Amino acid sequence: MNDKKQLSFVTVIATVICVVFVCEAAAPAAAIGNQQFFWWIFLILTFLLPYGLIVAELGTTYDGEGGIYDWVRDGLGDKWGARISFYYWVNYPFWIASLATMFPDILGMVFGVEFDLPVALAIELGFVWIVYLMGRSKVADSEWVLNGGAIIKVAVAVIVGALGIWYAMENGFASDMSARTFLPELTNTNALGYLSIIIFNFMGFEVICTMTDDMADPKTDIPKAIVAGGIAIAVIYLFAGFGIGAAIPADQIDPDYGMIYALQTMVGDSIIFKVVCIAFLITLFANMAAWSFGVNSVARYAAEHGNMPKVFASMISKDDMPNGANLVNAVVASLVLALQLVPVEAISEGIFWMLFGTSVVFLLLTYIPMFPAFLNLRKNDPNRERVFTFPFKGAMMNVAIAVPCIELVLAIVATIVPLSADEVADKVPMLVIFAILLVVGEIVRIWSARGRETEYKGLTPELAAQRLAEEAAAAEEE
Repeated sequence: MNDKKQLSFVTVIATVICVVFVCEAAAPAAAIGNQQFFWWIFLILTFLLPYGLIVAELGTTYDGEGGIYDWVRDGLGDKWGARISFYYWVNYPFWIASLATMFPDILGMVFGVEFDLPVALAIELGFVWIVYLMGRSKVADSEWVLNGGAIIKVAVAVIVGALGIWYAMENGFASDMSARTFLPELTNTNALGYLSIIIFNFMGFEVICTMTDDMADPKTDIPKAIVAGGIAIAVIYLFAGFGIGAAIPADQIDPDYGMIYALQTMVGDSIIFKVVCIAFLITLFANMAAWSFGVNSVARYAAEHGNMPKVFASMISKDDMPNGANLVNAVVASLVLALQLVPVEAISEGIFWMLFGTSVVFLLLTYIPMFPAFLNLRKNDPNRERVFTFPFKGAMMNVAIAVPCIELVLAIVATIVPLSADEVADKVPMLVIFAILLVVGEIVRIWSARGRETEYKGLTPELAAQRLAEEAAAAEEE
């Protein structure tokens, strides 16, 4: 009889929300306008469902510590394993830097001051290196940090949404609420550029696949949690987006500070505004602390396979924290913040979205190879026991896999490629950074492979059978 306490389905859903929900993404999503209601529903059906069900199978079948890196390396070999480990890692220091740029301006709104660039940079660097110190400790992986930050994030979103309803009742809607505004407008390239944020908000569902041993029925709980968690997150974002749109017209929402400006419009510089601003800043620390351990561990794991530079596997602390990767994160984020010293208005004026958008596209890029890797693992490792199995087969499975891949590619293109003359100034810097980092990633991949005796080509049927035999023998010895 198993006396181990099983996680309730509600706890599993709460964990999904803790990890996946990102408060600062509410403003870019709200900038899509009322169309976001359509796009959330559309992407839940065409992206979240197939992506989530594939993650459910991979995460419960291949539960190595490398996560998506393991899946892609097993399915496609070292070359693609190295690429996605770099993409997954590089999104993180850019994310840190983007959040750091918010600190001086929001603090200035709270305390009624305006910081010069040198002081603002000092505050931003302070944020980066505090995150570094948090990442040196197991506190970065502590449940109270994860859950506490998530509670504050959801509270901020709910407050903004509730105040938006109150504001609309008192003053009328700032945005057009006619039925046509809820339909997709494919010619609005500015709004389409923010669709990557919706897909970004679905990333991270693989975390629940690590909980199979604590679930009463993982075969049914995991797919249900992915769908229910995705819908719950969509509802939270849409509620916050409703509040933002109630105060500011969609075409005037600032992707950097849209939530803060909307809140200021609703309640002025009141104590409510100041408290919510401080709470919002606290969530930024929680986001980075919650992600640091996972990102650093994957980078370290890839480095141990010769797929990332050795520095990522160095400086391992007594409590097994990958401090080499953590230090590289802080140094890279600090160097990225120095871009503000470049005398180009498009960079200085839109620094948050430039850095955050770059972070988003690299995270999305990480997941594209996962789909062909899944197909290869299905083909080459058919005898492995699967706790959960992707429900589609044949042509239906191919379509279900192809559509999310296409959506990821289109979302990346819409985010960084200028689709109109008006977007050139804002998107060209992002496109240049993206291209440079792709080249850097290839250099890092080749450099990291030096000294590696053989290149792993992926899991062949022979290797899969050998691995199963070794696992069975190890289980018998235990």
